[in-house]
Amino acid sequence: MKLAFSTLGVPGLPLTDVLGLATAYGYHGVELRAHPEEPVHPGLTPGERAAVAAEFKAAGVEPLGLAGYARVAAPGDDDAVIAEVRDLLDLARDLGAPYVRVFPGGGTEQSAEEADAVAARRLGTAAEYAAELGVRILLETHDSHRTGADAMRVLGLVGHLQVGALWDVMHTWLGGEQPSDSYAALSPHLGYVQVKDIASADDTTPLPLGAGVLPLTEVVDVLSRHGWDGWLCWEYEKRWYESAAPLPGLLAGGREHLARLLTDAA
Repeated sequence: MKLAFSTLGVPGLPLTDVLGLATAYGYHGVELRAHPEEPVHPGLTPGERAAVAAEFKAAGVEPLGLAGYARVAAPGDDDAVIAEVRDLLDLARDLGAPYVRVFPGGGTEQSAEEADAVAARRLGTAAEYAAELGVRILLETHDSHRTGADAMRVLGLVGHLQVGALWDVMHTWLGGEQPSDSYAALSPHLGYVQVKDIASADDTTPLPLGAGVLPLTEVVDVLSRHGWDGWLCWEYEKRWYESAAPLPGLLAGGREHLARLLTDAA
């Protein structure tokens, strides 16, 4: 498995510095938070996009994916959501990133069946454009569709190879789902896996990997047992928790922890 980290852990850090951290600490890739607060977002010009792609290539680091904020199950107009996803897909294509992350974002005023249908309709439409660009849309286990079983309801309706799943291990755990069950649900569609650690269900402040309660050992074990060889991406949510320790000082230990889990699982 290859290792990456998300720029959510280093809010606003210039791309040159992000890539320097990746190379210094042995991470193969970087997940880019695609938000206007960050150096890389859909508002970049063609020249700026080419410069970003060139920086990644020069550093020998892969742009794993774009962590976008489109909410595909949210109530409202389809066209606006699909346009947001298309903008992310265009940027991913220009940067050479294989994946775009979207959230479910279903509303409390919807039934589960309605939210599933809305998400599937929008993803199915966006999938055709994604196929043209060679980029894959990944629905993250998050908010209204927290577990693998939840996400699978949508992905089963979509039935398109360009639409898959991003397994956020915190959310499936918070949803009460065992790693083996999450993997069983998501494996036919799995793009990559976001790892992290927290103190408890009531305190989700990010911690160094291995310092909290999330079942990272079990996650790596089940992935290894099934011969899965994709990406593990550390999503350290520093942007939302100002009191959390700075990520750069934790990257070496995080990589060592993941390497140890991979070795033990093998």
